[in-house]
Amino acid sequence: MTEVSVTRKGQITIPVELRRKFGIIEGSKVEVAEEEGIIVIKRLPSIFDLAGSSSRKGDIGELKRMLDEMRAEDA
Repeated sequence: MTEVSVTRKGQITIPVELRRKFGIIEGSKVEVAEEEGIIVIKRLPSIFDLAGSSSRKGDIGELKRMLDEMRAEDA
């Protein structure tokens, strides 16, 4: 466990080893929450983290069929 200080503005610095371990870089978003009386900081996934996450979960033919059905409903 690493000790950090809180600034007058309520800011803290996440230690470099934890930033590297969790892939927190400049511009990353984190969530600060309370869980059972403890302050928890969670890294939020970016759109880049999600890229390809749904690959191989859909059949191209099925997706095209669904798209055709939606287009027919709109016509």
